[in-house]
Parts: sequence; structure tokens; C-alpha cells
Amino acid sequence: MAETQTILAQFQSADGDKTGPPLSLPADVTAEQLGVLINKFLESEEVRPYSFYVDAKEVVHSIQRDIIDGGGRSAEETLVIVYQPQAFFKVRAVTRCSSSLTGHTEAVLSVSFSPDGQQLASGSGDTTVRIWDLSTETPRVTCTGHRNWVLCIAWAPDGRVLASGGMDNTVRLWDPASGRELGMLAGHRKWITALAWEPLHLNPAANRMASASKDGTVRVWDVTLRRCLFSLSGHTAAVTCVKWGGDGRIYTGSQDKSIRIWNTDGTLHKTLSGHAHWVNTLALSTDFALRTGAYDHTATQPRDRDDAQRRARERYAEASGRGVRLVSGSDDFTMHLWAPDTSNKPLARMTGHQKVVNHVSFSPDGRLIASASFDNSVKLWDGLTGKFVASLRGHVAAVYQVCWSADSRMLLSASKDSTLKIWDLRTKKLKLELPGHADEVFAVDWSPGGDRVASGGKDRVLKIWKP
Repeated sequence: MAETQTILAQFQSADGDKTGPPLSLPADVTAEQLGVLINKFLESEEVRPYSFYVDAKEVVHSIQRDIIDGGGRSAEETLVIVYQPQAFFKVRAVTRCSSSLTGHTEAVLSVSFSPDGQQLASGSGDTTVRIWDLSTETPRVTCTGHRNWVLCIAWAPDGRVLASGGMDNTVRLWDPASGRELGMLAGHRKWITALAWEPLHLNPAANRMASASKDGTVRVWDVTLRRCLFSLSGHTAAVTCVKWGGDGRIYTGSQDKSIRIWNTDGTLHKTLSGHAHWVNTLALSTDFALRTGAYDHTATQPRDRDDAQRRARERYAEASGRGVRLVSGSDDFTMHLWAPDTSNKPLARMTGHQKVVNHVSFSPDGRLIASASFDNSVKLWDGLTGKFVASLRGHVAAVYQVCWSADSRMLLSASKDSTLKIWDLRTKKLKLELPGHADEVFAVDWSPGGDRVASGGKDRVLKIWKP
């Protein structure tokens, strides 16, 4: 019987700290066995799942198979095994369409779950916003008021107000319980391209919001008083996206090829330039924590406003522990990764897409970036370094949007080819295909609790998918 080969291994945290002494391990040691060892070393109270990497290559099966045979490493040298904690809870992949909800009379352009995942809204080319009852999966209220297409929708971080931006140059505010219009914010000279609310941990009253427009400006509104507090003007072309960061700063991307970062008083903090064409999309590594605010995957309601702010602050602190990163996707086929707090230069220029980069998104744990492009592919990149990780191929037409599961283990993509696809991040392969839409799928969202997915598109139907 052949003797099992042994290797010398050293555990190391993602921050570079060594854990425990160098160990002599059998080369066929599996990822599960490594998990048992690291939980022993760290003396964790409860067993936590970990993923393991050698030279940025993940150990999926065993060291022998993935690293020595698959990665060309010698068993004679000391292997540094980097461990990274994973989410405790597991999201189950959605597998079936539980409802096809009709009602919109034009294409569904945006779908969004509320921060606690208990409410669902959709915006459409038929000028309405609809709010759906998730317990019965039926239409609850229709919000009418816009005089042209509804292009974007955004929930207030406490879930009490829904904002929508339209082709009619206005932002409207809705009461999600009754569907009543709470107010109209007028002032932009062209249509609204994006909306962003101030994070809950900075403002528990949740009454400030930024709107970006084709007119080249971003306006910051007090939604209670329904007035514009200040306007951010400096971009020389349409503003395509706006993000309100956890440090209070506002990030804007524009067709003038630049990204600008603004202070909370409306003054310009810095300009990031480097793209050779329009900036289409921005994502922050803390986006998921900012979007869900006080709610974790259990969606337990906070006791009061102070409790909500405390919870949101804790969740943001955890998400921003290793510094906040910003990624931008452009019509120049590239993406740039920035560390806006420390440098005006990009950390990495991420090339590989053959066509326009349409949408980028950080995983909830901030470790990976997914990008969707008109070249029919979804690509994965390292969220810290910007290095290329994998291409996810399977769509046969442009990919419009990507969306992560709350545990960062799966990715969902929506495409012009009328399908949704779920990708397994461990194997970097297709896990499930979800056909059902009759035409292009423009918008998709995975609920923060991971229990359902909503999608909408050109066929005017909103579909709800369940495990």
C-alpha cells in the first residue's frame, strides 16, 4: 500500500497573521478537515465555516487534488494556507417560479425588496410603481402619479418610504402601506437616472436622499420638508449612478468619464479619473450592509430608532473593517478598483470584458466583485486586489444585471436571453437555470433574507422564485 504523502502547512489569516505552528499534514487533507483544525486553533465557541486558499487558489476538494496536482505546487515546500470565514447561515438556491404576477402594462424596469425583505416593489414603463404582498404573492397597491416611465426605485433604509425616479424629471415619494403619494420632488431638468438614501447609521430619521439626473447634477433632498438641500454640480455630462457611502460621502459616476466624491455639505472632496468612456455603474464594498441597515438575515425588527441605528452601525463597522473599496464599470470595457480613502489612483484596472460593462456588484462579504457585460459573460474578480478570478459563461445574449445571495455563496444573473442563471461560487460553475420569462429580463433582486428572488422584464410580468 502506497504511503500517504505529507506536506508542511502554515495557517494564515486574510490579514497576514500566522495562526498556530507549521503542521505536518497528509497531502490528501480535505477542506472539511482543514475547517476542523482551524476551529480548534481559533478556539471558537461555535464551529464556523471557513474557505481555504493557497496562492489565491481555493481548496475545494483536497490539497493534493487542487494545489499539488491542480496548481503545480511541490509537496516539499511549506504551503501557506489562507483561511477566510464564511457566513454562518446558508441561503438555499431558488429553483421554481412560485408566482407570475401580471398587472404592469409595459416593461418592468426595476424590482427591489425592502431592507427587511418583507416588502417588494417594482417600477415600470407604464408610469406606475407597484407594491406586492409577499405573503399571498398578489398585487397590494399601485402607485400612480408619474407622467412617464419609472426608471429607478429605492427604499428608505427604515423601509417606511419608497422613492421612485422617472422620465418625467421628478422624484416621487410613496407610502408603501397605502400606496399614497407623500410628495413630489421637482427640480431636475432631465430624467432621473439613480437614487440613493443616506445610510441609517448616519441618520436614523432616514429623511435625506440623493437623486442623479441626465441633466448632469445630483440633488440632495430633505424628504420630510420636500425641499432640495443642495445641488452637486460639477459633472459636465449625464450622471449615471449615485451611491451614499457609510462615511457620509456621496459618490457619483458620469458620462463625462469621471467619478466624483462629495462631502456631506455639498463640496467636492475629490475626482477620480482614469476611464476612457462613460462610467455606467458604481459599487461599494459596503453596499449590502448599507442597503439592509438594521436588518440581518433573520429580519428581526429593531425595538426603536436608537436600536436600529446601533445595529446598522455595528453591521457597517463589520463590513468596512478592511477599508472601503469602490469599483466602477465603464463603456471602455474595463473596470477600475479604487480605495477612495487612501488614493486618487486606481488599485487595479480590470480588463477582460469584450464589450460594455453594464453592472458591477460586490458580494455581501466584500471579497468578490461580479461584473455583467454586453459580451454575454459574467466575470468574477478579487474584491481586495481586483485580480481576475473566473468567467461565468452560459448566457447567449447581453447580461443586464447581477445580484448576490446574502451569504455570498451564489450569484444570480439576468439577461437579454430571457433567462436567469444561478452560479455556484465554490465551483465557479452554473448551478441552476431559471427559464420562464417570455422576453429580456431587465431587473432582478434577491431578498436580503435569501428566501426569494424577484425578476421583471420586457414581458411585463413580475416573477417570484422560491427554493
